[in-house]
Amino acid sequence: MTQLMPEGTKLGKVGDEIILENDFVRVWRLSLAPGDIQAWHQHDLPYLVVPLTKGENVMRFASGKVRPTVEAAGDALWREPGEPHELENTSDWQYSNLLIELKK
Repeated sequence: MTQLMPEGTKLGKVGDEIILENDFVRVWRLSLAPGDIQAWHQHDLPYLVVPLTKGENVMRFASGKVRPTVEAAGDALWREPGEPHELENTSDWQYSNLLIELKK
């Protein structure tokens, strides 16, 4: 597999804004317009993704792995922390989700 993340890339945030944080969880809101790409980022905690809209996206990992995703509004998707990746909205509509990081 070809490495996708350019060497020396500074990692960004896992979402657009934190909307709730306490000792147990950190909740982010993320929104991507059609064709937008979320900056390279890495999750250090296990997390849930709850799409607020349907989504057709592509996750591209630093190792070269590419994973298309299709999500329905209201899904609950479990994800483990892992390698850096970026997320591209490949649909022709706005994509939004809540990302819930579990601290404990």
